[in-house]
Amino acid sequence: MEFNVQLQLAGLLEWMHQQMTACYGKTAVIGISGGKDSSVVAALAAAAYGKDNVMGVLMPDGVQPDIDYSHGLVDTLGIPHVTINIHDAVQGVVRQLEQAGLTPSRQTLVNLPSRIRMSTLYAVAQSVEQGIVINTSNLSEDWVGYCTIYGDSAGAFSPLGMYTTEEVIALGRALGLPERFLIKPPSDGLTGLTDEDNLGFTYHAVNEYIRRGVADEAIKAQIERKHAASRFKFQTLPVYQNGLPIVPEEPTDYYNPNKK
Repeated sequence: MEFNVQLQLAGLLEWMHQQMTACYGKTAVIGISGGKDSSVVAALAAAAYGKDNVMGVLMPDGVQPDIDYSHGLVDTLGIPHVTINIHDAVQGVVRQLEQAGLTPSRQTLVNLPSRIRMSTLYAVAQSVEQGIVINTSNLSEDWVGYCTIYGDSAGAFSPLGMYTTEEVIALGRALGLPERFLIKPPSDGLTGLTDEDNLGFTYHAVNEYIRRGVADEAIKAQIERKHAASRFKFQTLPVYQNGLPIVPEEPTDYYNPNKK
């Protein structure tokens, strides 16, 4: 199926209106890295809700060498923004772990900043008028689990969750974003490696597999392994179904997973 960017954009903006209404929200709260995903979500939010109803949140961990991208993005869009440095919070948790006799693992050090950033976004959302945190992940990342549960995978709703990296760039161009915000290589913010360095294959390979079912056999095996191992990150919190009745009508499936 051909990707019709204008058709997709129209449907997406309408859907975002519906989601904000369903959340009883007004202000879209978005973590800004200056990369394509946060840039496109911020631009979408400005188009959907008006720029005055978007709050960009810059969250460096100490000194962030590429923070000029984040400043450039909020200036380009003209959206309100705040900068909250998470370094002291991250290091405070690390110190407390060490004082408790625990040695923070590499995964702890990689994932902790993401989770503290998400906590910060929710703190901001509860400090502005009817703030709602909007997720900035894309389909390519999510497909292989390249996200942190309760970190960057969180949010009230995900505008880009069904778009590949290449489709996100197309949306950004249609929204008139400068190219520099769309081609900035995503990185983990700790090792200096890009996402693709860490994954061992390109997002283009993931996109070809998702949209066309085409992939080198070795890469296909890696993609499928990562996909299967990360599905827990996207499930509704499992709850034991004890067989006891719940009488009131419930619009979601959380309390009745067998609902038709």
